[in-house]
Amino acid sequence: MKLLHKDIEKDSAGQVTLMPEEAEDMWHTYNLLQVGDSLRASTIRKVQTESATGSVGSSRVRTTLTLSVETIDFDSQACQLRVKGTNMEENQYVKMGAYHTIELELNRKFTLAKKSWDSVVLDRIEQACDAAQKADVAAVVMQEGLANLVLVTPAMTLLRAKVEVTIPRKRRGSCTQHEKALERFYEAVMQAIIRHINFDVVKCVLVGSPGFVKDQFISYLFKEAVRQDNKLLLENRPKFMLVHSSSGHKYSLKEILSDPAVTSRLSDTKAAGEVKALEEFYKMLQHEPDRAFYGIAHVEKAAEALAVDTLLISDKLFRHQDIPTRSRYVRLVDNVRDNGGNVRMFSSLHVSGEQLTQLSGVAAILRFPIADLSEPEDESSSDED
Repeated sequence: MKLLHKDIEKDSAGQVTLMPEEAEDMWHTYNLLQVGDSLRASTIRKVQTESATGSVGSSRVRTTLTLSVETIDFDSQACQLRVKGTNMEENQYVKMGAYHTIELELNRKFTLAKKSWDSVVLDRIEQACDAAQKADVAAVVMQEGLANLVLVTPAMTLLRAKVEVTIPRKRRGSCTQHEKALERFYEAVMQAIIRHINFDVVKCVLVGSPGFVKDQFISYLFKEAVRQDNKLLLENRPKFMLVHSSSGHKYSLKEILSDPAVTSRLSDTKAAGEVKALEEFYKMLQHEPDRAFYGIAHVEKAAEALAVDTLLISDKLFRHQDIPTRSRYVRLVDNVRDNGGNVRMFSSLHVSGEQLTQLSGVAAILRFPIADLSEPEDESSSDED
């Protein structure tokens, strides 16, 4: 994301002009937008024209509109963002108050104006415009006949390819059918790697499986790379790292990312930091439950007691359309930061974020134990969302 113009101050009105440069920037934009904001962007509008003879035709014209945002729709697989709202500035094609849907496009700037810019939104802009935070990890989790190829970016886990091949069982005295099917499977995974991994950006490719599937696959991959003289794979061989996973399903990615050997290799990526923070929280919950709280009511009380060392919070909570509820989460983040605590913002599109959502989206590791709060004072408080 490129920041072209910024005229904003914390907790007051203002506007920014941004240009999304890659698919992930649409996810950041989705997290910046709220109902009631105004969005100015270039869009296509179908207009009716009447000729001198009275015949009516329609044509598509490109125009720039400013919408008052009413609905925001994000497609996480295609990374497409559509924003619907009413026109705020009349022009020759669109009347004031007319409805229109803008689909934001890559490499086309847009201007976003808000009545109030809070600290969470300002952080999101900073994160989106930081060139160092890009998709630098790819992972292939596999088992015989099933492989998932995933790109791990700081903000989301993107499933790029799923390979499924039926592998017949070995028969006594003949393994040819089994071996042919395995070869077809490895070939399909190899093609998915070549097609979906940009080795100019990706620093590390994790290959995980139960048993020896990963070893057999890597052996096949580089044997084929030599045979086909595939320089792309051969030059990037040091980037491949073999790790254990319990299955070839996407959820196994969490255990791969929390493997100590992997975390040391990926120490500079945000994804590994989130997984580590969540691991620490679960360890604390197990061994010192008075220093691990979750649910908004309990975490707020801990923050009031200046006890929060690390706050783990899901970005999903900041997409809440109820302003007082959203403000409550923003206040919590500001309170923890003001008192020297760390805030870890988890992406709901990340495997670690999905796990945090099960804990109502907010949890905290405390500096010191607070015993009396760990008894739930009311049932609904920890479920509040």
